[in-house]
Amino acid sequence: MKIFLADAAATRKLGITLGQSLNKASVILLEGDLGAGKTTLVQGIGEGLGITESIVSPTFTLVNEYTQGRLPLYHLDLYRLDSKEVAALNLETYWEGIEVTPGIVAIEWAERMPYKPDRYLNVCLIYGDEGSRQAEITPHNCDISEKIAALQM
Repeated sequence: MKIFLADAAATRKLGITLGQSLNKASVILLEGDLGAGKTTLVQGIGEGLGITESIVSPTFTLVNEYTQGRLPLYHLDLYRLDSKEVAALNLETYWEGIEVTPGIVAIEWAERMPYKPDRYLNVCLIYGDEGSRQAEITPHNCDISEKIAALQM
């Protein structure tokens, strides 16, 4: 499914809708060029979960955990890593709820992952004209088609 996003506010609104709609153990794999809106989308997801803490890109920390919302949000950024380094992180502990409370897992630069979870939502953000963007959303083994249909903006 492709969704037109007129500006950053529309990208954030899409994130809010996702944050309000997704259940625990949901994984969102984010792809897109630098500045395409991945972090903006995650900020919206956090808002939709009721997180009031400022959500920032974990480019240098790799993982930011936000636990005070409806569900925990685990925000990962793989930009600085290669696939061998990513493999060593054991990311499955986040989506399998091992050692952490199950929540929403949002992973920026997911194309660097050498493996993926069994179920996830892939969101690719693509630049458009004059600040607009397009989100291409593809569910993989998740039954969220009705929720995605509701996202048409």
